[in-house]
Amino acid sequence: MHFGRSVGRTLKLAAIFAYATLELIAKHPSTRQQRAEWLHHFCLRAIRWMGIAVRWQGTFPERGVVIANHLGYLDVIALAAVHRCVFIGKSEIRRWPLFGWMTTMSGTLYVKRGRGGSAERAKAGMQGVSNAGIPLVFFPEGTTSLGDTVLPFHSGLLSQAMEAGQPITAALIRYRLTEDNGPYLSLADVCFWDDTLLVKHIFRMLAVRGIEVEMRFADAPIAFSDAAASERRIAAHETRAAVLQLRNAARPGPVAP
Repeated sequence: MHFGRSVGRTLKLAAIFAYATLELIAKHPSTRQQRAEWLHHFCLRAIRWMGIAVRWQGTFPERGVVIANHLGYLDVIALAAVHRCVFIGKSEIRRWPLFGWMTTMSGTLYVKRGRGGSAERAKAGMQGVSNAGIPLVFFPEGTTSLGDTVLPFHSGLLSQAMEAGQPITAALIRYRLTEDNGPYLSLADVCFWDDTLLVKHIFRMLAVRGIEVEMRFADAPIAFSDAAASERRIAAHETRAAVLQLRNAARPGPVAP
């Protein structure tokens, strides 16, 4: 039964990507606003066609930077379905077949880790997104987890956002299953957190029923301490603390994107 459900949803997902590819070729969005708009509508369709529920509390900020914990590829789809935004991604993604082209066309801001001048380019890119009036999203953990904890935050991009004068708003993402999937499927098949091949993980994820994404956005940007302004490790600690504080919030009510 799980295999049949995966096959059916895989074909549906393939149709979504085929439609999105044709749409990008036809419309060829060129401005940051057009690309964020395309990504928003693509993710709305994907969420609905895959039968994933999205609920949230708080307000997605209209400007500045949103930082969140990172559980898997569904984080990006869910966030973009809620609001038009631009993501920061590692430069290697650009070279991925088809997906790299689509992420580029969606306006992704790429960064190269450990390369000379990358920090200044990241800061300039952030400023460009801000000037376009679009919020920017990134995941300071730098990797994904199962969601039972929030990993330590890297401080590089965070410090660039602070130096650029961007307001930084904390967000929390978590998943739960609202249907019984039996003994062979669990949240581990929703959160892409281990060394399972991406294609294999997506195939299993598509068999899971009752996936619900819960998001919480802080009511205001983070008010950093004076010490955080001069020590980026302290800023990373305070940012992580702001995300952890959202874990105690009540579950979001029923909201459809």
